[in-house]
Amino acid sequence: MVQEDPNGGSKAVTFSAVTPQLFVEESKANDAVQFYKEAFGAEEVNRVVHPKRKADQELPLVLSAELKLGSYSILVSDLTDDSSALVKTVGNGCVICLETEDVEAAVAKAVKAGAVSEGETAEVYGTCCTGRVVKLKDPYGFVWLICNPAKNPDDVEA
Repeated sequence: MVQEDPNGGSKAVTFSAVTPQLFVEESKANDAVQFYKEAFGAEEVNRVVHPKRKADQELPLVLSAELKLGSYSILVSDLTDDSSALVKTVGNGCVICLETEDVEAAVAKAVKAGAVSEGETAEVYGTCCTGRVVKLKDPYGFVWLICNPAKNPDDVEA
């Protein structure tokens, strides 16, 4: 959406959504979708598979599977020759923060599904998460921070 600046200056640009796309090793996107459903309670709302791969001959490549996490969406895709120009590596360079009131239960559920907890629960202020934070790594190399909902910095006691 482009809005006119009332002072005649340059136009302001606003975005209506941010949708991260997670690329996983080829033919593992289906497993990743199942993991995110089990670990984080994601709901699959849409899937597009490669039209030239026949399911009876080999696993269909997932071009994108849209998952809802709360009121947000992420896309999960198999890394293919076509998509490799978009990303240089799989599973790093990205941290995803999930906010919840019950950090311990969310971490336990993700670990049971196959995530690995990296360190103890910490009290953190000033990152994407505020308060209790646990760092997890999923089986596909992505880092997740499970934390309490972010608070206004003015509400945090020093």
